[in-house]
Amino acid sequence: TALVVRFLTKRFIGDYEANTGALYSRKFTIDGEQISLQVQDTPFVSLEDDTESICCQEQINRSIYWADGFVFVYSITDYESYRVIRPLHQHIRKIHPNANIPLLLMANKGDLLRARQVSSKEGLQLASELGGTYYEVSARENCEGVHEAFQQLCQEVSRMIGSCNGEKRRGLHLVRPKSPNMQDLKRRLKQALTSKGKSATTL
Repeated sequence: TALVVRFLTKRFIGDYEANTGALYSRKFTIDGEQISLQVQDTPFVSLEDDTESICCQEQINRSIYWADGFVFVYSITDYESYRVIRPLHQHIRKIHPNANIPLLLMANKGDLLRARQVSSKEGLQLASELGGTYYEVSARENCEGVHEAFQQLCQEVSRMIGSCNGEKRRGLHLVRPKSPNMQDLKRRLKQALTSKGKSATTL
């Protein structure tokens, strides 16, 4: 959630509700062409007990069916979050066995190097294995790095869609989820900022 908020608003706010499964829509200009981007902030995925399998909510499976690109996120301070990536990718490949879908592997909390549990080498190796691009970022401290990573993925998705001549690569078996505009996110950010301001004035 922190990375999505950083990308869409350039702000970092630590006291918002994470993993809400919200879907956001915004227009961007990529290579001189305006595109409408939908970002699905999917709920947290974890491994099943003592296995290398994951249990996905139906909402996540629905998002996977519709996605034109994927962002895999783990924390460099949490090795378990890193372990989830490979099984999640395998789950996606079961849904899209033949699709060449752009993906981005983002290692977050790059500002917490002393607490690191996952090395940059491990991140690079995993990205190479999955066929994606690797970025180590800090949602708290590095807005530019987060934006650059998402921008690159958007460019890859735009090129891929363009090469398909507008044809969908899969059947329309599921209803595409409706996306709210940015007003909901702006409202939540305003509430969080107002709350912080009040807290600061009472100290």
